[in-house]
Amino acid sequence: MGVKKPGIFEANLIYLILGITLLIIGYLVQSREIYSGLLITEYVLILLPNIIYLKARGYKLKDVLKLNPIGIKQIIIIILSMIFAYPIAIFLNAIFLAIINSFSSAMPTSVPIPTNSFEFLISMFIIAISPGICEEIMFRGTMFSAYEKLGHKKTIIITAILFGVFHFNILNFIGPAFLGVILGILVHKTNSIFSSILGHTLNNGIALTIGYFITKYSNEIDELAATSTNLTDSKQLLISILSLGFIALLSGVMLVVLLKSLSSNESNFDEFSISELSFIPERYRVVKYFPLVIVFITFIFLNYRMLFYV
Repeated sequence: MGVKKPGIFEANLIYLILGITLLIIGYLVQSREIYSGLLITEYVLILLPNIIYLKARGYKLKDVLKLNPIGIKQIIIIILSMIFAYPIAIFLNAIFLAIINSFSSAMPTSVPIPTNSFEFLISMFIIAISPGICEEIMFRGTMFSAYEKLGHKKTIIITAILFGVFHFNILNFIGPAFLGVILGILVHKTNSIFSSILGHTLNNGIALTIGYFITKYSNEIDELAATSTNLTDSKQLLISILSLGFIALLSGVMLVVLLKSLSSNESNFDEFSISELSFIPERYRVVKYFPLVIVFITFIFLNYRMLFYV
């Protein structure tokens, strides 16, 4: 008998409900105060409903969430993989933003950047560690397990796209979607959600640390830029993109090597004790994707308004 895991329809339904909750309640609590709002969003709106649902349905958290240990060698490879994945995500996001900015003046939103060491530590917990735990439980946990019967490649790609869409901001889609692919590969290779929790936390931590030091030494950076060679904005942009592209290319080579060297603890993903929507004739079971249609329509509507009515 196979491992009992959530079906695609129920996972998609959770995705829809939490997406709507995020847009309404998440927006309200984050508008009131960003840090407490982010904590409520991550732990109350994302993590808690997933855990409660899995327990209420009688699923074993260890099986569904892949609560399996990872080794020291795997940890080292994961850390290095995320370091090399970061420049690629930045490059892809820069290209995507350049395309978007060619027909819209919309700018991506960002989380608050800490201004001192104490705020940095608080932000590390709220912005790096908390999403690393809560969002991975949902996407590389509940959603990943539900889609595994489609095969690991489709599962990795689908959950990565759903992860990107869940941010409900097209300007913040490419980076999370790429990150989702890498995290999905880590989970597939190690058969452990701890690998993606570590990877997600590292990615957010790297971004936060870079933002913190850029802000801290902004005056020095401005002075350095002022004394540099006088170039037009277009030439500076071209040089920046080419430089970033070169770094991303080298990082991509290293990332592939690292992921291939990651030892595999894969389990048998073919055995499932799921009889999903068995009461519906086979040709009509596409209804299980209907919750995703609602989310995608909402995503398109919100971003259309943002891009063309800013």
